[in-house]
Amino acid sequence: MDNELLKRGLEPRPLTSAQRTALDTDGFIVLEDVISQEWLAGLRRAFDAIYDGEGDKAGEEVAQMEGVRRLADLVNKGQVFDEVYLQPELLAAVFHVLRRPFKLHSLNGHDPLPGSGLQMLHADWGQPATPGGPYHVVNSMWMLDDFTRVNGATRCVPGSHRIPGKVTDHVTDRMVDHPDQVHLTGRAGSVAVFNGSLWHSSYINRADTSRRALHCAFIAREHPQQTNQREYLRPATAQRLSPLACYILDVPE
Repeated sequence: MDNELLKRGLEPRPLTSAQRTALDTDGFIVLEDVISQEWLAGLRRAFDAIYDGEGDKAGEEVAQMEGVRRLADLVNKGQVFDEVYLQPELLAAVFHVLRRPFKLHSLNGHDPLPGSGLQMLHADWGQPATPGGPYHVVNSMWMLDDFTRVNGATRCVPGSHRIPGKVTDHVTDRMVDHPDQVHLTGRAGSVAVFNGSLWHSSYINRADTSRRALHCAFIAREHPQQTNQREYLRPATAQRLSPLACYILDVPE
């Protein structure tokens, strides 16, 4: 673990041997029951309130998508999100994959509407020159609703983070189902963590209910953030940040 995290108060929760092996081999794990019921209710309320309040501007700090309720810059949009990017098991998984100091890349929201949500298979970062890294990005999906095959739980191709080259070198039509894909299903309150070089995408929501998620991504410390926290940081947010939070956000303590 990064000693700077420990010096600033992180109480580590090491991954199990099986979890470490799954991250190395498959490129993902699902952590169950990370979000308490009370916290889950608060996250859901905040998600809907922010989207309703921002209207057609929701998500514009990063990207908007047709047929998807998008949110962005959630670090600055409520104290309820503060513990998302500080979750100890998540940070342990990030360090296991990246194996060097890292920082928050971005914290966004994603909710495909019924009949929408399908994306092309993609990676958040290209494959390394040699299998096994170094890797540069780790993403996580915080399931605010149950993730099922029916409502379009995110699909991924196990082990694809170890395949040399780009996705387009191996997949002709990235919109159709891949023969090896699996869906990251889980109960509301679970968190899926995956290597950013893993081939993955959102999937079609064929239900008539929400599939709200938070996307909390981390990047190796030498790279720029998707959401530059120093530029976006609000005074009200800065006042409540711990030294640990400041380090992970890469803002002054």
